[in-house]
Amino acid sequence: MSQLHATAVSIDGSAVLLTGPSGSGKSDLALRLIDAGAILVADDRCDVSAADGSLAVSAPRVLAGMLEVRGVGIVVLPFEAQSPLRMVCEMVPAGSVKRMPEAETADIEGVRLPLYRIDPFEASAPNKVNRALAVVEGRIGVVA
Repeated sequence: MSQLHATAVSIDGSAVLLTGPSGSGKSDLALRLIDAGAILVADDRCDVSAADGSLAVSAPRVLAGMLEVRGVGIVVLPFEAQSPLRMVCEMVPAGSVKRMPEAETADIEGVRLPLYRIDPFEASAPNKVNRALAVVEGRIGVVA
């Protein structure tokens, strides 16, 4: 098991790991995804474990159900105790998001997951995360 500096939300039972340095927008994007129907899994620290070639993410016990909302404080929210991890979204500055990116992956615990780079402060960021997850799960396609 690894503990990562990241935030995770579950969207229809599939977890998305939001990564990036402190202040990069992980919790902000998670809050907007939660407002759109996602469920908090973990904020700031995520426990990730591998089994049979797949990954599961959960919150350390002391942080379960807590989300830091800058300017407000730490709020308590409903949370999912554990969720299968399906993809990684790295928080990046606006100018570094490629218009037509090549497929990338992130290696966690020896498991490769699809990796997307997202500007978390862009108004459409929650929609982009949802569409990327739909691509990963094969619900929609991408023209190569």
